[in-house]
Amino acid sequence: MSGGVDSSVSALLLKQQGYEPIGATLELFTGSSCCNIETYIDAKKVCNSIGIPHFTYNYKEEFKKNVINDFIKCYSNCKTPNPCIECNKYLKFGIMWEKAKELGCNYIATGHYAKTEYSEKYKRWVLKKSNNEKKDQSYVLWCIPKELIEHVIFPLSNFKNKDEIRNIARENKLKIANKPDSEDICFIPDGNYKKFLEQNSEIKPKKGNIVNSKGEVLGKHTGLYNYTIGQRKGLGISYKVPLFVIGFNSSKNEVIVGEKSELYKKEVTVTDINLLLVDEIKDWIDVEVKTRYSSKSAKAKIKQIEDKINIVFDEPQRAITPGQSAVFYIGDIVLGGGKV
Repeated sequence: MSGGVDSSVSALLLKQQGYEPIGATLELFTGSSCCNIETYIDAKKVCNSIGIPHFTYNYKEEFKKNVINDFIKCYSNCKTPNPCIECNKYLKFGIMWEKAKELGCNYIATGHYAKTEYSEKYKRWVLKKSNNEKKDQSYVLWCIPKELIEHVIFPLSNFKNKDEIRNIARENKLKIANKPDSEDICFIPDGNYKKFLEQNSEIKPKKGNIVNSKGEVLGKHTGLYNYTIGQRKGLGISYKVPLFVIGFNSSKNEVIVGEKSELYKKEVTVTDINLLLVDEIKDWIDVEVKTRYSSKSAKAKIKQIEDKINIVFDEPQRAITPGQSAVFYIGDIVLGGGKV
């Protein structure tokens, strides 16, 4: 429980449905948007209000090891990470599931907008999109173990919009009903990830060349970590046509730019795969793929080759970014995913 409205209403709904919930708040990073004294107090007050126990667990070390270190490593290797996915994998649905079992719990529940249910067609429990398409968070949940799905409850899965959630909180006199949502990376509440990297790692500003795909030098950059695939603004170069970041050459400390057409790819291979719906993909199958949390899904074919999955899109996709996740869907069911 983060002390926000989603997790608070989730706990309330579980209590009303006859479960015996236990509220758990994680201490993950001092000074983060979800790990401060206000968070702990809000979560505890909600639990007291609805009559359930509340505990706070310190997992700062585990968070640093699995989330922050990965965040830094990705930027060190010219990748753009998604720390929420690592946190879900290792903390919320990893360590916390082990803690839940210690407490005698049969399920783990969160305020994510997603859905779990048993599929007669696939003869297994499946992870599905939420009914709230705009808030759906199934994209950041592809990495949870498939064995865990039947033990996960998402109480908000059937709600269509956030106003419904806030109204439930108001009707039940929960003081967090109007608390704003947190949209930033939790351990970078000011949104300045560049400052965070400079203060918490060996990554420092290091000038180098901005080149095009032919190797022609067009300008200077201020450090590879300051740029991301698809970026156009802030390059500080002028050219006859608009240019975008299309890649990096870390060995030469170069940012590579190109025209808009060079941003598009029709094929990509992903690693670190996790399959939820099947145990193996033996032949080419038709799916829809999301390559960013905020992007629309695109039609594609995928096939597994050992521990990797090849993706061939029906239409070329813009700014596919190393470090981000590609998540595969069959209808509204999450097939699985992998890292670009």
